[in-house]
Amino acid sequence: MSVSTPLGGHDLVERALSYATVSDTVVIVADISEASLRWAGNSMTTNGVGDSRSWTVVSIVRDGAAARVGTVSSTSMDPEDVAGVVTAAEDAARAGQPATDAMPLVEGAATPDSGWGDVPLRTGIDVFDSVVPGLARGFDGADALYGFAHHTVRTVWLGTSTGVRRRVVEPVGSLEINAKRGGLSGGASAWVGTGTRDFRDVDLDASLAELTRRLDWSARTVDLPAGRYETILPPSAVADLMIDLLWSMDGRGAQEGRTALSAPGGGTRIGEVLGHLGLTLYSDPSENGLEYAPFVVTGSSSDAVSVFDNGMDAGRTDWIRDGAITSLAYPRSAAAEFGATPTVPGDNLVMVGGAGGSVDDLVARTERGLLLTTLWYIREVDPTTMLLTGLTRDGVYLVEDGRVTAAVNNFRFNESPLDILRRATEAGTTVPTLPREWSDWFTRAAMPPLRVPDFHMSSVSAAQ
Repeated sequence: MSVSTPLGGHDLVERALSYATVSDTVVIVADISEASLRWAGNSMTTNGVGDSRSWTVVSIVRDGAAARVGTVSSTSMDPEDVAGVVTAAEDAARAGQPATDAMPLVEGAATPDSGWGDVPLRTGIDVFDSVVPGLARGFDGADALYGFAHHTVRTVWLGTSTGVRRRVVEPVGSLEINAKRGGLSGGASAWVGTGTRDFRDVDLDASLAELTRRLDWSARTVDLPAGRYETILPPSAVADLMIDLLWSMDGRGAQEGRTALSAPGGGTRIGEVLGHLGLTLYSDPSENGLEYAPFVVTGSSSDAVSVFDNGMDAGRTDWIRDGAITSLAYPRSAAAEFGATPTVPGDNLVMVGGAGGSVDDLVARTERGLLLTTLWYIREVDPTTMLLTGLTRDGVYLVEDGRVTAAVNNFRFNESPLDILRRATEAGTTVPTLPREWSDWFTRAAMPPLRVPDFHMSSVSAAQ
């Protein structure tokens, strides 16, 4: 029995396009290479590597100004399956309803330096060579360490019937460590996390030292009631809140009065100033260490992106500039409808403009307040105000007279990222950070710590 040799990513794109019989076709191929380590109780538990492929055919049937779209995805590696997937996508398009975001496809072609015909890049277990010695030193300590490291290299090919040929390689990694002291239940817990492209910039010894410091802070505990507290949000917690804000910044939702970016009486909040710190929040595919695809690549449409925009260039977007709301995300169709500029959602998020200083510097300037570690289980309560609720996790600390004096209980919070920006009184130095809640979907972030004078801890939580 013969076994078919899998096609290269670019060859799969070209073959699928060659089978197309409808007006327009988009083909997206993603080869994914992954490596992971896990440890628990100061012992390695599992490690592994794996490769996979997913690919999508978007078929477009046009009838005058109307266009119907059908999308079919596959994980098959068999070249004999390509024709069937294309046929299924075309059948789905013929049976579909007219698309509300219909536009001509982007025109384009491969550039000589695009690497269109190159093989996918791979990762391997050796990507962790720079962190394993540090983990081994940590395992020799008295505190129990739990966690994982994960690395993914995603190679994407995008081709369309209008000549677009684009390829991008996206490496992304993360490392998270929980340290426990006093047992799994009832003892102290601390967390550190790091986002990275290749792990060579991860300082394990510094992370372990920070875990030890936080567990030492937990030697004394204090119970506090719910209420509003002056609170220092570290970069990780700021990232989780601002990512939620980014995901809400679509222009159509704001124009139609459905989001917190809608202005009273109609229109959007573009131009509104948030607070007095003059912060800038932006996405940039060329941001050093946080790079992502500099073009649109999507197999489905939403209020923020459109399949008709595949291959469109994506550059830096200032969502908030010098404290004022500046941009919302608009596919080309929505931009034409509302008289706006087409704007692509970002896959990284950076906030700059603070006066400077680390978390420790903000602590030193605090008479009495709370220092958080991370937020988790964040959920939206009211999209019209962007009110979020969630829990604190793995360390809430009492700050008195410029130093941490105790660990306190966890809380449930109710806050809006927009209100946080309106009320924040101090922003520190921007540093790369790993969001805790959204790290499965969004790891590329750089944020400052923020001081909020009245962060709302709505109730006490029993979570550890």
